[in-house]
This record gives sequence, C-alpha cells and structure tokens, in this order.
Amino acid sequence: MPNPFRKVYTRKELEFFAFFRKVKLFEKLNEKELEEFIPFVHLREYKQNEVVFFRNDPGQALYIIQSGMVELNLDLQENFEPLAFAKRYIAIGVNALLLESERVYNAVVRSEESWLYVIPQVNILEIFKYKPSIQAKMMTALAEIYDENTKNLFNAYRTHIGLFSIGDAYMKTFQSREEE
Repeated sequence: MPNPFRKVYTRKELEFFAFFRKVKLFEKLNEKELEEFIPFVHLREYKQNEVVFFRNDPGQALYIIQSGMVELNLDLQENFEPLAFAKRYIAIGVNALLLESERVYNAVVRSEESWLYVIPQVNILEIFKYKPSIQAKMMTALAEIYDENTKNLFNAYRTHIGLFSIGDAYMKTFQSREEE
C-alpha cells in the first residue's frame, strides 16, 4: 500500500531529478536532497563566444550544461589553450563549492547557443549549512573529480614526458556523461 504521507513530485520535478542525477556532483543525492536546490536553480541561455566566466574570477556560481558546448581554456600571454569541451551533464566552475575560491580556467560557449543551469554559490553554501549530509555527498563527489583530474594529468605527463598538452589531461575529465 502506498504511503499517503509521502510527497508526490510533479513531472517537472521528476525531470529535474533525472537530469541532475546524471551530473557527477549530484549523482549521490536522493530526491529529497535534490529538492533543496530547486528554488535556486536558474536556466540561462548563452550565445556563441559568450564568456561564462574568466580565470581568476571569484567562484560565485556553479554551472551545469543542459545543452550546447562550452570550451574550457587557459589564457597564455596572447593565446588561449583549449583544455576541454564540456557538454550536457557536465558541471563547470565546481570550485564554487569552496568558499573564497577563484576560477582556474576560462569558460566560453562554442556552440551556436548553450543552456546552462546556474546555481549561485551563496545558495549552495546555505544548503550546506543546514544540510551537512548534502555537503558531505557533494564534497565527496568534488574530491572524486579532483582525483580524476590529477590521475589524468599524471598519465598525460607520463605518456609525453616533459612535453605534453594539458588539454589531453582535461579532455578525459570533461567528456559528456552521455559519451561514457
């Protein structure tokens, strides 16, 4: 017999949960935990070549790619070296989970248009303050992402001792979850 006191979610909420469960940072959260984010998630359209954020900007929001492609790159003197091309289900600017952090790369939309979910850092930190279990799960996911980045970096270095493309290391980390 179904529990008459159990919350019934709308179709839109269930679609939100299904999408966010495919994002590494959110995959360990249950429906009740994901529900905490709903009031703070904003869907924003970006156009081709529009900057999402610059390196050294404060990490004031987390971005999740709903559609389109975003290039992550490093500015080196007058040039930009691509690190990765992030697509659907990829979170960028993940250091927004860390207080007083700065962006370590630039993020620029490369598809004709891209839709990104934006979650302000202030709201994430507020959820963490009152829901430490959510913070624990998301910080574990963040540690796993950073661990994967480190492994990819060292593997790329071992493969091309001394001379290697940092983009080779980051490309593997930011592959769309659909491609796996």
